[in-house]
Amino acid sequence: MQIEVETLTIELSTTPVDKRPVYITGSFCKWLPDLEEYQMTLVEPGQYIFQFPEEAELTFPLEYKYTRGGWDQVELDEFGNPYANRTIPEKDSVIQDIVKRWQTGILEKTDLSPIVELVSENFEIPQFGRTRKIQVLLPHDYYDRPDLSFPVLYMTDAQNLFGEGSEYGNWNIDQSLEKLAKESKSGVIIVAIDHAEEDRIEEFSPYVNTKLGKGRGEHFLRFISETLKPQIDKKYRTKSDRLNTGIGGSSVGGLLSIYAALMFPQVFGRIMAFSPSLWISQRIYFDVIHFFEPFETRIYLYAGGKEGPNMLANFTKLTQTLETQRFGYDRVQIKTSIDPKGQHSENQWSKEFPIALKWLFF
Repeated sequence: MQIEVETLTIELSTTPVDKRPVYITGSFCKWLPDLEEYQMTLVEPGQYIFQFPEEAELTFPLEYKYTRGGWDQVELDEFGNPYANRTIPEKDSVIQDIVKRWQTGILEKTDLSPIVELVSENFEIPQFGRTRKIQVLLPHDYYDRPDLSFPVLYMTDAQNLFGEGSEYGNWNIDQSLEKLAKESKSGVIIVAIDHAEEDRIEEFSPYVNTKLGKGRGEHFLRFISETLKPQIDKKYRTKSDRLNTGIGGSSVGGLLSIYAALMFPQVFGRIMAFSPSLWISQRIYFDVIHFFEPFETRIYLYAGGKEGPNMLANFTKLTQTLETQRFGYDRVQIKTSIDPKGQHSENQWSKEFPIALKWLFF
């Protein structure tokens, strides 16, 4: 029997920490699990609503289910078993349902490697009027543990960090995270931001006047803190406070990370700075003296002895200045690492990354 339903509304309560969208599916859409027109509307965390259009022709009893975007992400009962089709026996106006558990969608994933997801191929950077590729590396068990939230590390130079790397080398952080997972120390979301190719130094350098020309690093940090971070916090289960938010990079990206600790302490509480290009501007030492705030912070600094004649001298001056400014404040922790034979290379930073990550977050 066909019945025209004017305002059939379905309300759903479910796990608030799972930020995947919710879809309703049934014979009315040929049981397709992820049609955009049947995506439920998020009212507040864990609360969804869907209203069938007035012109919908539905057959009663009406059978349906909920998914998170596929049959491998379907609703489960409270014991984790498949849930039978739900049924609305006759015409009604408002239906209220509860889903306590969901299938993760990655049951076939048995290795410990991070889950790499594309946030956007062309993420808008309003501070520059440009777009950029943004990716995330999620903990291998991210979708297995919808009850957990994770700290976040924003990293520059994504082209050199994982996968195939680039012509300059590869940090292989995906491989490091897989190894760290065996120690239960990979529970960090990495947000990998592509650099701007020929405009890389301009974007990362925090000072307007430098030996390499104009710098716009402050604008880049505003992009992360004001534009990108809110989107990441909305899409993923993050611990969004400053103590669980870090930034990391090497060379000019390392300098940028130090600058973030000084000028954006309300955002970043974990700093990973490898081989920072301190020679670009002497002003960094001035800023350490005048702008260093003794908030609870962890700063990991690395330099190599084969990175040029001034690297270690500048590095020592920086660390001594930081230590002087933090004197008497135990809540500021600074760890330095020097490899006398270390070169200015991705291969070297690859070795240092897992050590730094463990110290910063675990």
